[in-house]
Amino acid sequence: MEPVANPRVFSERYELTHLIARGGMAQVYLAHDRLIDRRVALKVLFPELSVDQTFVERFRREAQAAANLAHPNIVQVFDWGEDQGTYFIVMEYIEGRSLSTMLGQSTRIHPNDAAAIAAKVAGGLAYAHRRGVVHRDVKPGNILLTSDGDVKVTDFGIALAVNASDNLTQAGSVMGTAAYFSPEQAEGLTVDGRSDLYSLGVVLFEMVTGRPPFVGESPIVVASKHVNEVAPLARTINPSVPAALEAIISMAMAKAPSDRYQSAEDFRADLLRFTEGQPVVAESRLHTMAATGEVSATTLVGAVAAGAASGDTTSIPLDGRPYAAPPVKKKRSKWILPVVLVSLLIVGLLIGLIARGNQPAKKVAIPNVAGMSVIDAESALVEAGFSVKPDHDEVPSVLIPLGSVAGTDPKIASLQPEGTVVTLQVSLGDVAKVTIPDVSGYSQDAATAQLQALGLTVIVAYVPSPLPQGSVVSTVPAAGKSVWSKTSITVNLPVIKTPTVPNLIGLSPVNAGASLASAGFTVGTTTQSCSNTVTTGLVSASNPKAGSTSATGSSVDLTISTGVCQVTIPSSIYGENTGTAITTLTGLGLVVGSTIGSFTGDCSLATPDTVAGVATTDGGTALASGVQVPYGSTVYLQTC
Repeated sequence: MEPVANPRVFSERYELTHLIARGGMAQVYLAHDRLIDRRVALKVLFPELSVDQTFVERFRREAQAAANLAHPNIVQVFDWGEDQGTYFIVMEYIEGRSLSTMLGQSTRIHPNDAAAIAAKVAGGLAYAHRRGVVHRDVKPGNILLTSDGDVKVTDFGIALAVNASDNLTQAGSVMGTAAYFSPEQAEGLTVDGRSDLYSLGVVLFEMVTGRPPFVGESPIVVASKHVNEVAPLARTINPSVPAALEAIISMAMAKAPSDRYQSAEDFRADLLRFTEGQPVVAESRLHTMAATGEVSATTLVGAVAAGAASGDTTSIPLDGRPYAAPPVKKKRSKWILPVVLVSLLIVGLLIGLIARGNQPAKKVAIPNVAGMSVIDAESALVEAGFSVKPDHDEVPSVLIPLGSVAGTDPKIASLQPEGTVVTLQVSLGDVAKVTIPDVSGYSQDAATAQLQALGLTVIVAYVPSPLPQGSVVSTVPAAGKSVWSKTSITVNLPVIKTPTVPNLIGLSPVNAGASLASAGFTVGTTTQSCSNTVTTGLVSASNPKAGSTSATGSSVDLTISTGVCQVTIPSSIYGENTGTAITTLTGLGLVVGSTIGSFTGDCSLATPDTVAGVATTDGGTALASGVQVPYGSTVYLQTC
């Protein structure tokens, strides 16, 4: 990190100490929060972008979206605002390094470690998706690995709230990073959470192979490949990638969103199955989809011929234990056997389906999965011949612990045809329905106390509002809505504002001081200067200027007018055409009299109809060039 030479303090609270990183639209600093004495990360929008309302709105949207997300695998946003025209976000400071840094130091990551990292990222994305926020820029640079081994997702800088009513990030707007684009994102289409899952699949591919699936000479070429080309299988690049993990990556990176995992929670569950040595849903799902024609065989087989084996590159696991990829046997026919086996498997599945075509479906009892974890329940149901709906229902339960399975739909023990889709009912624990009270206008403490008394968790966010600072503007969900107790409720407070310097021009010093005091400022240094527009003794300028924002209690310097400034009669007007001379003198702030008097001096050197002299009175004595007269004075031209 680079120390800050001249530390700036934002909102009289956040003191910059070190520059951490520079991004496409902002710089990130390590800062000291003076109020509660802790280190924070401060993301500051570039000053040149602060005047661009599109960027400012996107920056504000990032802060509001991220401030509502409180999850162990998401970097927490504490505060955001504007200081002297500069916009900033205050975030949790993470000690560690980014995944991009780690990948730059080691070519590959151990498959188990890569799956564990991806599972934690998927957990954070699942939480964000449930709250209507799509990240849209999942990449190694936005995944942080903490010093204690945790994983956090950061920079929801181009996140999209799916219920947004404006068109900042609607269809036709392409954002993100080309190497990790989903196909629909590359085409500028409207995206949902499944786009983030594709991008996370690309990240997982890179972790285990040491390179992204698509590379090219420009971002446009790479984005086009995401749309038009089939990604190589991970094992064509690193043969030691387990088949189960390869299937997970392939399913996450399916071209059509409908062929991918349908939720981040499903993606996470399959990754955890892999790390625990259990069968993964992706393998059976991809084979079934290929056999039934839901996806093409290329989704399952991949671009085998395009795969580029990378040799004996050593993978570096997180904990430092050695893990080397086995040597690749360079035989020209090495892919023939896998392709033949996969083809035979697909043909066999198709023949089996045709043979069973008109037979009635066998009915099976839904197993008792009550009390199991979601992962174990899904495995039991799949093993019994059922499919599991990606989205789970949440139900209150006094007996079943929070997060465990409380029941199923259709019900446990009921006889159902094989292949029936079963919905898991996941316990919310001992909760009850509560109605959110109207706490608008309350103080933050009073509103928090009332909501917590109902068993609700309170998250604070800031929104523009004319209400006094500290007063509650609204809640999300809104007052009157019914929710389960223990639900997170966002309390919106007015944006913390900084005072604006008033217009002091033309005021006496005493009145200017009173105006500053009422606005929250003090008078700084006072200097004097001539002014062509302000009367002697009145304020002619201030620093900072009127309309600027500054910290409460800061000083404003005043400039007091000493009267009009002096104008020097230029020598160039002597001998000029009278019309040109009038234009020159008027431009200097002088008034030219209506009468052009006769020059009383030596006219032998003057040309008729040109200026021979300038006087301050009609018929007066001509002034020499270089003489000064007060700004706004009336002068008279003299000709021969």
